[in-house]
Amino acid sequence: MDIPEGLARFSLIMKADTTTTVLNLVLAVLVISGVVFALLAMNRTREFRQLNANAAIANNALMRAQGLANDTAAFNATAKIPELTRILQSIQPKPATTK
Repeated sequence: MDIPEGLARFSLIMKADTTTTVLNLVLAVLVISGVVFALLAMNRTREFRQLNANAAIANNALMRAQGLANDTAAFNATAKIPELTRILQSIQPKPATTK
């Protein structure tokens, strides 16, 4: 089967050894950088998932502590224990001071 001459023309620039070498090096650098970026993305995703799980655990503990503090304050409203009042006042958040 004959190939028409217009379809089978290739650029002469691809036959040069230096040009082919440079383009192969550029391709290799792009492939390696793509692999490195993929590994970094996987690592950051794994780290994000771990931090997200840790934040959920910390948030759960904070909500439980806040609930305990609220229950203790409600109990102290009826029992009026001075030591408990002092402890509850010490854990109350301080208002922010403005300059």
